[in-house]
Amino acid sequence: MPFDARADSGKGGQTMKIVAGNSNRPLAEAIAQYLKISPAKSQVKRFADMEVFVEIQENVRGQDAFVVQSTSFPANDNLMELLILIDALKRSSARRITAVIPYYGYARQDRKPGPRTPISAKLVANLIERAGADRVLTLDLHAGQIQGFFDIPTDNLFAAPVMVRDIEDRYGSKNVVVVSPDVGGVVRARALAKRIDVPIAICDKRRERPGESEVMNVIGDVKGKQCILIDDIVDSGGTLVNAAEALLSKGATEVSAYITHGVLSGGAVSRIQNSRLKSLVITDSILPTAAVLAARNIHVLSIAPLLGEAIQRTSREESVSSLFY
Repeated sequence: MPFDARADSGKGGQTMKIVAGNSNRPLAEAIAQYLKISPAKSQVKRFADMEVFVEIQENVRGQDAFVVQSTSFPANDNLMELLILIDALKRSSARRITAVIPYYGYARQDRKPGPRTPISAKLVANLIERAGADRVLTLDLHAGQIQGFFDIPTDNLFAAPVMVRDIEDRYGSKNVVVVSPDVGGVVRARALAKRIDVPIAICDKRRERPGESEVMNVIGDVKGKQCILIDDIVDSGGTLVNAAEALLSKGATEVSAYITHGVLSGGAVSRIQNSRLKSLVITDSILPTAAVLAARNIHVLSIAPLLGEAIQRTSREESVSSLFY
């Protein structure tokens, strides 16, 4: 059965510890609340030169520890926090350490785009392993092959069940088309469309330079339809805005977007607010800024129940993949 974000989780295991970094403490606290446990007492602070200091302030010896930390902006600071938290737990004799990374930063650097360039997603995976993580739990990786960058068990969760429930509550499935904003996202769009039993369309775009995009064509019938764009990351927002314009020009009645990770850098929030997008729905995998929360057409879905259920099943050595089938 599909994951139901409103289902009762029962009680968490007595040897489980949720340890929060600073990147998204509200999400970590919501996960702990779902599991009916209190977050572990810990301190993550900076010295005067911005060096990271971590102290676990309760006994974790023999415990199953889950470090909740997105490596979102500021990406390097949050990544260092994650690594040092893992090291602190390892040196405190935690039985098993799982890095729960709702948003995996550097995921867009998963291959060499040209000569003499890094594969930073692989480097980050190496760092997490060497720090002492025993498992990784993440959400909607930008590229599925990143799982293979780890030599430790890695679960890549999907936000689709949470999004499907919201789509069904808002739109049903009548007169709806799921749209991929580019050719690379067709698999993701097809999977969502299959869940709600609707057709798909594709926006074929040409990117002239980094950070800018231009929609060139729409593949599929969108005339008279409610279009739902689906993707894993929204950064500048340019792709979504251009896709919405293209779809509306082809006769779509309205366009909304469901995106897992709301990076929303620079003027993205303003760009979305001033666009013809009816709504942009993101998850709280990245801590929403005040501007995001105040935006009239940006809405946030909580993934705490999904992550909480996955953490509980991991701790109990139960199936995680069954959440999605």
